[in-house]
Amino acid sequence: MAGHSKWKQIKHAKAITDQRRGKLFTKLAREIIVAAKQGGGDPDANFRLRMAVQHAKDANMPGENIDRAIKRGAGGAEDGVQMIEAVYEAYGPGGVAIMLETLTDNRNRTVSDVRTTLTRAGGNLAESGSVSWQFEKRGVITVDASEDEAEDLTLIAIDAGADDFDTFDSTLQVFSEPSTLEEIRSALESSDASISSSEVSMIPSHTVELDGKSAGQILRLLDQLEELDDVQRVYSNADFPDETLASYQAE
Repeated sequence: MAGHSKWKQIKHAKAITDQRRGKLFTKLAREIIVAAKQGGGDPDANFRLRMAVQHAKDANMPGENIDRAIKRGAGGAEDGVQMIEAVYEAYGPGGVAIMLETLTDNRNRTVSDVRTTLTRAGGNLAESGSVSWQFEKRGVITVDASEDEAEDLTLIAIDAGADDFDTFDSTLQVFSEPSTLEEIRSALESSDASISSSEVSMIPSHTVELDGKSAGQILRLLDQLEELDDVQRVYSNADFPDETLASYQAE
């Protein structure tokens, strides 16, 4: 499993404070609103909305919050705020490639916040296209599973269209084409798999191995970028040493 995927899984499993949970729910609601505005409020007819709602449910966002966000987006109520989607590409310490997906009502503020965070950590914004070619859009399902369970679930996922797998610390990650993500999740759910998350993600085609010091710097940088209000998702091609991830998990 790529080090970045390990980081995401550990981050998902760690307890979060009420303040950080509130910020997460705000970002999830924002994604639902934009998806509903673009494709309508029926999840069955709107793939992006289905994914946004599923992501929110995986994060234990209350159902009433989800419904409210869908109605706000589908209703088309103008609140004077126009959300803009933007993807930024960057390099961190050690040449690590970073991609950021953002939703913002002020592009200048977002660029400034991202640039400042990167600069303080020894990174920099990159030209459009200089980083994105190193990533591929993939469906990713994360399942809590023992070693024995993982073997059986892998076969089920293969039959449903999965094409790659990895395990880490009682976790099975299933990779697929985005178009088969929902079918695979449905097959796993029918087998009573304990699914912790499913999403369309950007997976690096190759990774950069880091030493302990650089890994610590990148972990802090990725966390800081994810904490920015306008940043929805952060991806990197960092390959973190197991001992660094273990220390991060214990924090």
